[in-house]
Amino acid sequence: MENLVYAIILLPLAGFLFNGFIGKKLPKLVVGTLATLVVFASFCIAVKIFLGFDENSSPVVIKAFEWFQVNGMQINFAFQIDQLSLMMIMIITGIGSLIHLYSIGYMSHDKGFSRFFAYLNLFIFSMLLLVMGSNYLILFIGWEGVGVCSYLLIGFWYKNEDFGKAARKAFIMNRIGDLALVVGIFVIAQQMNAIDYMTVSQNAGKFELNSPVIVFITLSLFIGAIGKSAQIPLFTWLPDAMAGPTPVSALIHAATMVTAGVYLVVRSNFLFSLAPSTLDIILFIGLATSLVAAFIGLRQNDIKKVLAYSTVSQLGFMFIALGAGAYTTAMFHLMTHAFFKALLFLGAGSVIHAMSDEQDMRKMGGLRKKIPLTYITFLIGTLAISGIPFFSGMISKDEILAATWVKSPVIWFLTLFSAALTGVYMFRLLFLTFFGEFRGTEEQKKHIHESPATMTIPLIVLAVLALFGGFINLPHFVGHEYSLKLDHWLHHIYLFDVQQAEIPLWKELSLMAVTVLVVLVILFVLYKMYVKNGKAALPENEYTGWERLSTKKLFIDEIYHATVVKPIEGLGRAGKMFDKEILTPFTDFVGIGAEDTGKSMKRFQNGNVENYVLIMSLAIGIILIVNFILQ
Repeated sequence: MENLVYAIILLPLAGFLFNGFIGKKLPKLVVGTLATLVVFASFCIAVKIFLGFDENSSPVVIKAFEWFQVNGMQINFAFQIDQLSLMMIMIITGIGSLIHLYSIGYMSHDKGFSRFFAYLNLFIFSMLLLVMGSNYLILFIGWEGVGVCSYLLIGFWYKNEDFGKAARKAFIMNRIGDLALVVGIFVIAQQMNAIDYMTVSQNAGKFELNSPVIVFITLSLFIGAIGKSAQIPLFTWLPDAMAGPTPVSALIHAATMVTAGVYLVVRSNFLFSLAPSTLDIILFIGLATSLVAAFIGLRQNDIKKVLAYSTVSQLGFMFIALGAGAYTTAMFHLMTHAFFKALLFLGAGSVIHAMSDEQDMRKMGGLRKKIPLTYITFLIGTLAISGIPFFSGMISKDEILAATWVKSPVIWFLTLFSAALTGVYMFRLLFLTFFGEFRGTEEQKKHIHESPATMTIPLIVLAVLALFGGFINLPHFVGHEYSLKLDHWLHHIYLFDVQQAEIPLWKELSLMAVTVLVVLVILFVLYKMYVKNGKAALPENEYTGWERLSTKKLFIDEIYHATVVKPIEGLGRAGKMFDKEILTPFTDFVGIGAEDTGKSMKRFQNGNVENYVLIMSLAIGIILIVNFILQ
């Protein structure tokens, strides 16, 4: 297994180095094929290891080398293969290889083709390092690596100033969370004299429930997760990250990087289970994020911005599950979300490709007849995320809703309301884009065409996963023989026995029925509104009331600009003023004073030996007289 594990992580690194150094000299097909194959090879190796694993297999730690020692603490550069890391590896490399294949067609005319694929391979390497590392320090290296790759890929078209600003915004906001993560790791090392997962999990049991140290550590780790997984208040970077090419949005900001925070919490379950107060905070922040992002998504008109706020909202769902202690449910929704959200982003990319780079839904319409394959796959993704029965998103969301019911019926209702908003903005997107009359220009209409096979094949594969992915963890009442039962697969990664309080079958079925009914009502109302009655999206300046709040994103960016950016800029100007008006004159004064003193001393230091002897004699005489008087 050791060589296989090394191959998983080194293949994408080799692809990065190859394309980064000599990719420009090679044909684009060679560059794209090589970059795709190294990721797909990693996926195949992961599947091979997965087939040799079962739910009772113990974690395998593979030590590459001894890294360093500090205070008697041995830090190894090692990888840990267990049920959780295998699940993440297959998601990263499986979906990653599909997105690499898609990018061959999508980026075929871009001058930075080889650079783009080098960045993608480097991202896959960094993400694998994050989930495969056996300790928090290796996780942090991968964590920073995906942050750097995110910056490079969001600002890929760096000649556009706005794209550069979006990349910087993502980088800076993630640094806030990263600082908290570093602090948390330092405190873990100080308290437990170890940072590897297995030792920390063994030492965690000595702490009391909700002890101040554990609460501090878990809050620090969670703040790190807030930054990477775009939760309130550090979520505004993710919608702006849509400045990058669409495959970037699908890979980094839907399926993998933004789920790193969820992975961190689940990997650290042995700490979070000891801090119920932190879990409560996680639940409420996740709930607030899901509601706020869903509300903002209701009246966005950029097709990628709708999906971006949808991602923030769905991440909120995952944190709701984490806060309810349903770690497996959070991972299940992470997986199904990776399927249908990658599908939706790539489908949006296919639409944008067909529309000659147009992203405004108000200028689309009637595309289902022009690009039928994109429409069918996008429809499947929309039905999955909206919670239509038998699709993967419905099964994972119902698990979250069941967990919230156990926690509180009020939280269940608010979570259901957020799920309902998901249906509203997604069906609005679907109907404005694919139904009705075409609202673009005649020039755009002439050039509408279906995407090439390199782009449509990934759509088909992801559509199948979005449709059937829920069978991995069907509800318990369906029967184990029809499901892989993800909760059994992940059971051994939890130090403390994680058992969800079960609700009666009739109540669980009733909750599912309510959810399905709500979604079907929304589908009927939105279909009548946008298809039958032909309602179109208004110009942004014509929105009023709550619609204006939604289209203006609750003015959160403006609030941050006024309360954070402006004061910092003011401090910068004040510092510049202090430097110019006070510090510079003072240093000039000191310099001029020293210069004048030197000029004055030149009169005495003139090289005349007789004067030096006279001064010395006078000084000696004065000293003798003073000494005589004092005696």
